Amino acid sequence: MAVLHINGRDVTLAAAADTPLLWVIRDHLNLTGTKYGCGMAQCGACTVLADGTPIRACVTPLDSVEGMKITTIEGLGGDHPLQQAWQRHNVPQCGYCQSGQIMAAVALLTETPKPSDEQITDAMSGNICRCGTYNRIRAAIKDAAGLGEGGPA
Repeated sequence: MAVLHINGRDVTLAAAADTPLLWVIRDHLNLTGTKYGCGMAQCGACTVLADGTPIRACVTPLDSVEGMKITTIEGLGGDHPLQQAWQRHNVPQCGYCQSGQIMAAVALLTETPKPSDEQITDAMSGNICRCGTYNRIRAAIKDAAGLGEGGPA
């Protein structure tokens, strides 16, 4: 049995220690906001936070995150400033990558509340958006950081 601290609560799970965290989140806990993308930690769709650091849940074994605070998109509650900025800037197109994008942006703004364009690019470079909404993503991050981005990009 594994104990996982996720979205502010402890959950006891009957899952093998080497089960990827993504499948624990989706299949055992029914938290389906975190998406499966490539399965190789290349696209960022499965990004969640472990003690505030973005990780790729598709390649992270369950036993490696025991004792850490895991946050998924559901853990943000729907009213996080980044989620609100995402809506104001009409960021999602297909929406598939957006939970991973938002989680990477949360980590960025937690560590760097007023990021430069270069810092945004660096922090978000591991998250792929097949619809190409990168300009809107950048605008939403700057908006949430209070850096004066106007309406939708």
